[in-house]
Amino acid sequence: MPSARLSNFAQWRALTGRIVRTMATKGELIVAVVTPLVFTVGFYLPMRYVMKVSGIDYAQFVMPIIVLQTMSFTMMSNAQIAAFESMTGLNTRMQTMPIGAFVPLVSRISAGLVRSVTSLIAAIVFGHVIGFRFSAGVGQAVLFCVFSLGVGTVLAIGADALGCLTKSPESLSQALTLPTLIFGMLSCGFVPEGGFPQWIRPFVRNQPISQLSFAMRDMAGAGVSWHVLWVPLVWLGGLAVCFVPLAIWASARRS
Repeated sequence: MPSARLSNFAQWRALTGRIVRTMATKGELIVAVVTPLVFTVGFYLPMRYVMKVSGIDYAQFVMPIIVLQTMSFTMMSNAQIAAFESMTGLNTRMQTMPIGAFVPLVSRISAGLVRSVTSLIAAIVFGHVIGFRFSAGVGQAVLFCVFSLGVGTVLAIGADALGCLTKSPESLSQALTLPTLIFGMLSCGFVPEGGFPQWIRPFVRNQPISQLSFAMRDMAGAGVSWHVLWVPLVWLGGLAVCFVPLAIWASARRS
């Protein structure tokens, strides 16, 4: 049994390293750094004065949604990797080799986590430049980072399943972009709830991106309470319950 576990670990390390090296050589890790910069500049510069009039520190307000948007790019990256491996038959070939059943899936998710960590570090650095700070201490800062990576990982698992099933990197990327934009823009991440028409505010306030941004904003501020945190945790848990079995089945099925 120890040798089998070591073998699976070696397989995971080799497959994860292969994906990370590909991401590095193709510039995906550079994109992971540039993406939060684009979001930071694109939203903070034009909106900060408008929000300042309303008494809102926009650097503190906007950084959670910028982090969430960068996590969504990890989701799309994982979808493309899974779709490419299924399209080229690599996933099928690995199923005929003495490789652990879950190793390819875990390797793709692990590589996605590397991308998420890279984006998160870049986002925090850029946020610090514009004035974003963690005010509630190290514990809440760590919780902010762990929570962000948890969101990215859950989304990456769901995207991996879709990638294995569709086998079309281009069409899948386009399909995932639309809901990402809709939920991002129609959320309380970029502007407060009061900035939306009355009729759409219940959706804006209660949809998952808004709930995630509320919790992350509190983590970076005075500290998040259970009253605020339990809702996004339910969203994450529900998505994980749906996505994990689907990803395992999609990765293991023979096409």
